[in-house]
Amino acid sequence: MNWIISANSNLYDHSSSFEHFGFIDWKQGNIKYVLGDTVYIYCTKPLQMLQYKCRVEKIDLNSNQIRDDKEYWLDEEEYYKSLNGKFMRLNLVEQVSNNNMRLDQLIQNGLKSAPQGPVRIKDLKLSEYIKKYFTDNYQSDIFPEVLNEGKTEYEGVKRTISVNKYERSSKARENAVKYHGLNCKVCNINFENIDGEIGKEFIHIHHLVPIHEIGKNYKISYKTDLIPVCPNCHAMLHRKTNGVEPTVDELKKMLPKKV
Repeated sequence: MNWIISANSNLYDHSSSFEHFGFIDWKQGNIKYVLGDTVYIYCTKPLQMLQYKCRVEKIDLNSNQIRDDKEYWLDEEEYYKSLNGKFMRLNLVEQVSNNNMRLDQLIQNGLKSAPQGPVRIKDLKLSEYIKKYFTDNYQSDIFPEVLNEGKTEYEGVKRTISVNKYERSSKARENAVKYHGLNCKVCNINFENIDGEIGKEFIHIHHLVPIHEIGKNYKISYKTDLIPVCPNCHAMLHRKTNGVEPTVDELKKMLPKKV
């Protein structure tokens, strides 16, 4: 069975909790979930969109059988309130930030209203719509390509910059932009200020520390590990000199002085 449940991102940092552990032990309530059920999580205002797809891996857990997730609660009082009752373990399948999953689009395709509690997806049109469009919707122009730096006799040969899965995640991008803003952290350019409406909300996201340089148990944070950068600066941050990529501060120092 497929379900939709609601979540308040002003109370709990679901994105970081999922990213760090891959699952959340969620209040089960009186609903009879079955192992293997698919659960979509709808984020309430101000987001108002489906952002997580999960699979039910465990049910009927008590507070002694769940992981301690106090650090992800934004209100300590709400954390202690949450410890009563039964829990189910939701393993993350995918997290996205896709405009097709916004409330108005879901209502146009079969959802009756904003989910206030668990909703079983019975409408075939809604089920097919979510199945088709619940996907990471990053565009190819979000990630830069630079000219091949090696010698070549052929024009148009390109080298694609390699970026990790977390940097490509549209949900991680949304979190980073919400926290850091839309100005490039290197040159301070803002595309809406320069190009108007077409440049609104356009920016790249750069991961400060290459994944291969940190331990696999390192908890990635959109606050400290991801920053917004313009395409030019992003390309330069991935351009190696003597085998080493420049840091943000080093690249800033390389920029021409403004007259």
